[in-house]
Amino acid sequence: MESFVIEGGHTLKGSITPQGAKNEALQILCAVLLTAEPVLINNLPDIVDVNKLIQLLRNLGVKVTHLSPGSYSFQSNSIDLSYLNSEAFNLEGKSLRGSIMLVGPLLARYGKGSIPRPGGDKIGRRRLDTHFDGFIQLGAKFKYNQEDAFYSVEASELIGTSLLLDEASVTGTANLVMAAVMAKGTTTLYNAACEPYLQQLCNMLNRMGAKISGIGSNLLTIEGVQSLNGTEHTLLPDMIEIGSWVGLAAMTQSELTIKNVRWEYLGQMPNVFRKLGITIEKKGDDMYIPPHTKGYEIQNFIDGSILTIADAPWPGFTPDLLSIVLVVATQARGSVLIHQKMFESRLFFVDKLIDMGAKIILCDPHRATVIGLDFQSSLKGATLTSPDIRAGVSLLIAALSAQGNSTIHNIEQIDRGYEAIDERLRAIGAKIKRVTV
Repeated sequence: MESFVIEGGHTLKGSITPQGAKNEALQILCAVLLTAEPVLINNLPDIVDVNKLIQLLRNLGVKVTHLSPGSYSFQSNSIDLSYLNSEAFNLEGKSLRGSIMLVGPLLARYGKGSIPRPGGDKIGRRRLDTHFDGFIQLGAKFKYNQEDAFYSVEASELIGTSLLLDEASVTGTANLVMAAVMAKGTTTLYNAACEPYLQQLCNMLNRMGAKISGIGSNLLTIEGVQSLNGTEHTLLPDMIEIGSWVGLAAMTQSELTIKNVRWEYLGQMPNVFRKLGITIEKKGDDMYIPPHTKGYEIQNFIDGSILTIADAPWPGFTPDLLSIVLVVATQARGSVLIHQKMFESRLFFVDKLIDMGAKIILCDPHRATVIGLDFQSSLKGATLTSPDIRAGVSLLIAALSAQGNSTIHNIEQIDRGYEAIDERLRAIGAKIKRVTV
């Protein structure tokens, strides 16, 4: 097991380039199963979750060629469906939440798809009903082996239909879009997720020959086609990582430039940080964060009531950044209510911040009130354990801003979502090292 050892309290300076978007990568990688022709993908992040999914594709028989850092070629012209029935797949598939999105393309192209109950972050219940209810409505037969927690669907032919999703699930929308692009007839998908990464998937599928309209809205119309072609696709920069660097700059009172952020895809994120009092400047396609040597002050609502920051489906604020916002608020002037609506276990890491000296009241599993310290009292170094990707990075930001040394265990959770994060932090002046324990 590896851990991070951090010497906190240092100001950072320089520029940092965000990696390719993790959440987009998992969708795009599954889509390569929809065609026998080569698919070239650029800007793939070198992170645990992406590498696990690439290995799953290899095990399925996909020909994977690593062309250069971040660039791969995939060709799915000789898929071994027997792998889906193997013990190896049962073990490897459940280690990755994104593996659920293999089912849609396998069902569309081969008439069958299976997956063990997928793993991922322990942030609360993450049900799969949206995925499988949609497959059933498209004409698939569904089986669930409760003893092995194994899901499977099968269909001789998928038939387009009108789908009203019971939740705007990003992975559910992606899975059903990938199934419907080769269904017979027309499928409408209402209450669809419309995150930039889902838009990227739809645009890529259209370049492959799919007929998807309504991209960017919550109503997608998909005219089924018989086959898809190869294409080339480049991932967006990771919005969650960009938000993490904004939080890091504010908490360490550092001057940072975040390169090539693709402003048009950032949605509410810059404005939410501005409501916390953080100065964010647009310089071309770069984002500049000046040193907040005098701190930053949380805005109240216009009627004077306490600011509430809550997550919501796109174009609302992404739940993946609420942990970062919460940590940043610990050193602000003023107070804020953080309302995590979508996952009931995601705020439980705040007890670790309280141990470091933060003033936080956990109201219930979904809400926490943060009373900012305004840098009058520093957080203190501590021994911490990363519970999930986003909470792990939030604790890392807290440790980098704290006085004294901190150790963070279970850093594979951080490595699942952030490429070579310790090396990139050292490049801008952070005192962090990776150790084996």
